[in-house]
Amino acid sequence: MKEQKSAGKLTVVPTPVGNLEDMTFRAIRILKEADAVLAEDTRTTSLLFQKFEISNKLIAHHQNNEHKTVEHLIEEIKHGKHFALVSDAGTPGISDPGFLLIRACVQNNIEVECLPGPTAFVPALVSSGFPCEKFVYEGFLPQKKGRESRIKKIADEDRTVVLYESPHRLIKALEQFKSFFHADRKIAVCRELSKKFEEIVRGNCDDLIHHFTTHPIKGEFVLVIEGKEELKTTRDKKDKRSKHHRREEEE
Repeated sequence: MKEQKSAGKLTVVPTPVGNLEDMTFRAIRILKEADAVLAEDTRTTSLLFQKFEISNKLIAHHQNNEHKTVEHLIEEIKHGKHFALVSDAGTPGISDPGFLLIRACVQNNIEVECLPGPTAFVPALVSSGFPCEKFVYEGFLPQKKGRESRIKKIADEDRTVVLYESPHRLIKALEQFKSFFHADRKIAVCRELSKKFEEIVRGNCDDLIHHFTTHPIKGEFVLVIEGKEELKTTRDKKDKRSKHHRREEEE
């Protein structure tokens, strides 16, 4: 027999990664109607509330307290509360707090509703020009332990790879990629997506290292890396064109 769902529920609400015009009518309505809003940083979410005239209760829910608050929130939802969950930008759970509470809701047969909406890696992936029917999302690379082994795996990945990187580690990442990637392997570095200074720089590791050592490194970064199989296909096509041109010259 199917277990009856709890009376309350959790709604995961994506918020704009930069441009506030990406906010949806439905997201605004949910943030107004919920009993309270769980926010990664209440100060950041307060600015969003001011923009859209939302006057709901905000509760801090972030990586430093989520282990302690999950049990209490589950009990509140079981007693009929409807919480909306937001992160500072994008979709909660995607390299942001939220997974622990969502998992706990599922384990307790509580309804979880996730609104469609912004996340930085999707526009980066689509804009990269690399195949996106199959891809690997890596989130953030490990800062120290396991970082090199993860990069080696990415170097052997046939599918397009998407990852996030912080501004102060961008050059380090590109230099490490250079040690393991084929010299022709392309990367699209996407910066400040949907914001005023949005920029996408494409090239191999040498191209990108040169660009970002001669330009300011500011903002949020998404890196989209050409898959090994796509690189091989591109090189094979180049070889065929080169052979064709040689034959034409000989004739």
